[in-house]
Amino acid sequence: MTASDGDRLAQFEALLSAQGKAVLAAAVAAFAEDERAGGGAARELAVGARLRAEGVSPALLAAAFTQAELRRRAMVKFARADRMFFTRAGLEQASSQAAAEHRAARFAGLCRLADLCTGIGGDALALARGREIMLVDRDPVHLRMAALNVAVHAVEGTTVLPTTVLPTTAPPTGSTVPTGCLETRLSDVREVDLSGCDAVFVDPARRAGDRRLVSRASEPPLAWCFGLADKVAAVAVKAAPGLATELVPPGWEIEFVADGRDLKEAVLFSPALATAPRRATVLPGPGGSASLRARGAPVSLTGTPDPVVPADTGRAGRVGRVGRVGELAGRVAAPGRFLHDPSPAVTRAGLIGELGRRLGAWQIDPMIAFLTSDEAVTTPFARLLCIEAELPFDVRRIADLLRSREIGSLDVRRRGLAGDVEEIRRRLLPRRRDLIPGGPAVTVVMTRLRGAPWAFVCTPVSDVGGIGCRGGGDRLS
Repeated sequence: MTASDGDRLAQFEALLSAQGKAVLAAAVAAFAEDERAGGGAARELAVGARLRAEGVSPALLAAAFTQAELRRRAMVKFARADRMFFTRAGLEQASSQAAAEHRAARFAGLCRLADLCTGIGGDALALARGREIMLVDRDPVHLRMAALNVAVHAVEGTTVLPTTVLPTTAPPTGSTVPTGCLETRLSDVREVDLSGCDAVFVDPARRAGDRRLVSRASEPPLAWCFGLADKVAAVAVKAAPGLATELVPPGWEIEFVADGRDLKEAVLFSPALATAPRRATVLPGPGGSASLRARGAPVSLTGTPDPVVPADTGRAGRVGRVGRVGELAGRVAAPGRFLHDPSPAVTRAGLIGELGRRLGAWQIDPMIAFLTSDEAVTTPFARLLCIEAELPFDVRRIADLLRSREIGSLDVRRRGLAGDVEEIRRRLLPRRRDLIPGGPAVTVVMTRLRGAPWAFVCTPVSDVGGIGCRGGGDRLS
């Protein structure tokens, strides 16, 4: 532990003192009051000035107000964020509670786990329940926060052992540790003895301090993470969603996880934990389907990834560099009445073909990850749109059509075509006063059809309460 780490840890421990807790409570209350007042920072500034006048150190004030802000931001990730502790980098990289709990189910029946690069404990809070867990990180502040955060979520009876600074030794052969035991080790994960561990979860850092590492880089590298399976059979590795899948060893499962419509992460499971070649999981986030949010549980689509169409197939107009999607042999045809916009988790997992088969849907173009059907089949794995009109892509013609429809809102989706979505949206709807209160919500889909730029003007189909589709899809040439 460096001198700088020691100073950071001392500052954090001050926040846990009686005075620190009181200052933090005041900061949290100030943020809440400003929020109730509709924004601004009037109360925050007033409380800060009062506390400084009372002799509270600037460092403690800064730590308290930063923590209050981070707790408010963390509410979208954690149910008990108001009692947890964070750093900015730690919160950004931490798994959400929903993702962590979904992932923890893979470790059922395994009693002793190691959580490497534990960070602020986003995954540990789910992994620790009912088992012995060892948290390892070389950041003493994160390690301290992780232990506290696990305690917030842990079941009764969890014992937190003192932090161990390596060198360490493995537990004696035949020794037992009570269920619900948490041990923290301040160390580089590459120096930890994993003897006696039934499974390992590792979330390699993609940041160095406040700086994001270059694309696809991590610390420790993915190759080292994969090598853990030579020591412990059951290994799960969290990775960036932009992962190059060809780097993953044979026999490992690749899962892509989306929170609503936002692709969040990839998770790689060693052969001992793998249950399918690919998996697309959708969490019940705010951008997901209403039925999924009501159910409150993640859903997963599994299967074998679609074959990839090479970029140099020679098909006229087929741009292999844009959304290289697997072909559905014999299932590419003209658009039906409905368009299915797959979750980004499904697209990244290469499971467009699998989803199409389950929906009885087909692709409009072998290189584009949109599906279409004549039946309104809803699924949590795709947003369902009713095709109201389709035409060759032309901004002026589409803008005229939208004005004639007296729309209430406009969304633009692009796949297989270049262009700035926001700029195109402004060109389609240059004046917000053109929106009609109570008018239909319209999505303009920019894509390719038969090798040409094409547009679909669509309205959403609700996945609860029936269909909101009016037309059968006018073909405008």
